[in-house]
Amino acid sequence: MTRKTATFGTRKEVVYDEDRWKNLKDKRKRAKKVMSSLKSFDLKSIVYGSVARGDVTKNSDVDVFVPYKVPSYRIELALDKFQIIEKRIVQATPNYAIKGEFLLEDNTTVSFPLVKMKERELDFYRFGGALDYDLLLNGERVAGVDKRLILIIPTENGHREIPINEIQPSAVAKILNVGIEIINERMRVLLRRREVGRTGVFLCETISYDESFESALNCIAAKNPAVRRIIKNG
Repeated sequence: MTRKTATFGTRKEVVYDEDRWKNLKDKRKRAKKVMSSLKSFDLKSIVYGSVARGDVTKNSDVDVFVPYKVPSYRIELALDKFQIIEKRIVQATPNYAIKGEFLLEDNTTVSFPLVKMKERELDFYRFGGALDYDLLLNGERVAGVDKRLILIIPTENGHREIPINEIQPSAVAKILNVGIEIINERMRVLLRRREVGRTGVFLCETISYDESFESALNCIAAKNPAVRRIIKNG
């Protein structure tokens, strides 16, 4: 079942049954396989969202992120043994970094920045919960906020849910080790999305399999002054 945006909900304890633990094991096995391949090419990565927190469903995506700028061919080589369904260039808003994405089978996405990222943008991943490869191997789970704006805190038997409108933003920021700006920003964005619906991303361009992300981005920049400015500054 798809979770609705910014519903907050109520505080509760969630105990996982056998199926839920199995779903988590399967999703993490997939993440480990992808992240291990990246690591073998000296590429550090994180898995973020529900796979990092633990509150997965059978339909949860496996989202992996390389958190620094790197030539895209290195990532593509690392993903050679996986089926790449689509390559695309995305930018959530004009103020956010431009990223490349590899869409793989089994609801898996590997993304990476095509320009230098700001610390606030890296906080986005910590806000939702993020683990590096070693922590994932150790079976760690981490706190994070889902799109309902509920803080998910892992427990031995499942997790605890706390709506973040019941907590001071500074307290949430401390728990997640992020700046308070990202707390306020995500609340603003997701509350607006609840009211007006998803407005789409600023940039989303599918590119051909034989084209590099850097070459495709230069072509986009030639036609788009806003993208050109970001490349120049990043």
